[in-house]
Amino acid sequence: MPALYLIPVPIGDTPHDRVLPAYNREIILSIRHFIVEEVRTARRFLKQVCRDIDIDALTFQPMGKHAEPAAFAGYLEPLRHGESIGVISEAGCPAVADPGAALVEIAQREGLKVVPLVGPSSILLSVMASGFNGQSFAFHGYLPIDGGERAKALKRYEARSAAEDETELFIETPFRNDKLFKEILAACSPKTRLCIAAGLTGETEFVRTHTIAQWRNMPAPPINKIPAIFLIYAGGGKARK
Repeated sequence: MPALYLIPVPIGDTPHDRVLPAYNREIILSIRHFIVEEVRTARRFLKQVCRDIDIDALTFQPMGKHAEPAAFAGYLEPLRHGESIGVISEAGCPAVADPGAALVEIAQREGLKVVPLVGPSSILLSVMASGFNGQSFAFHGYLPIDGGERAKALKRYEARSAAEDETELFIETPFRNDKLFKEILAACSPKTRLCIAAGLTGETEFVRTHTIAQWRNMPAPPINKIPAIFLIYAGGGKARK
């Protein structure tokens, strides 16, 4: 049955066959229409999946920051006529902290079939490796850019973690990782725990959990310009299934 397939891609420079099941390749090779965050990197990914794929026979519609959201409904026209469409983000899983969510919303509203494929998610991988509460957690995306507002957000999430026994996750543009790390150390309580998960699934993978007090007495982590996810946990419970 034709569907809107949400196609995960590797988080970093990781061979696709290391993190994606063979079934994904089968689905990709059956699709002629793609909606992608960035056309150039999507084409490169498809070539990595299959060197013999006829890229010029495929159609690509952009959904990145320069795309016009009003055009998204029109992108689904092939699906309405019985042809499957693939959605490809820059990294990880489509529609999670990603413009693909708008496409999925339209498809669901119209009763079109949506199929999420298996692939790497920095959110789940980091929760798995953190040692924090994996039964109750929240992903907040990017924090405010303004320093004062960011400090308030960190304190608010720390208080929420303590009150709800909840793991709080957020991200930053890679070249600002070092700055965010310093701001977390300044804003949070010494007993609060911080996990930094950077370069997940790649050769430079770095995952460490320490209290804020411990981080303050350690060298800065090697996360500059590397995609990373930050987790704080101020709850009193133990990690659970």
